[in-house]
Amino acid sequence: MLRVDPGTGRLSLQQALADRERVLRAFLDADGRLVSMPAKHRKRLVVLDHVARVFEPGVRYPETEVNALVRAFHDDVAMLRRYLVDEGFLERDHGVYWRSGGTVVL
Repeated sequence: MLRVDPGTGRLSLQQALADRERVLRAFLDADGRLVSMPAKHRKRLVVLDHVARVFEPGVRYPETEVNALVRAFHDDVAMLRRYLVDEGFLERDHGVYWRSGGTVVL
């Protein structure tokens, strides 16, 4: 059973990550590029968490660098930036972005 955060009405990232590998195989090609953005919120969180891992926690990135990093996943960098910010993986202020959520590989 999926639990929804009562404050936001959204699924938790932890729940979404339960089928991480299966979701990534379905939405990324052999080169690791995004074939399409999942319509289902749960699957979209998995994909966005995967993309967000290229950003080091504590590092501030100018928009041009964010674009270069996310272009490795998809040519529509504006879409990916927007999703990453809207879903809480990145924060932004005056064209500067930083990692604010998601999982971290240790």
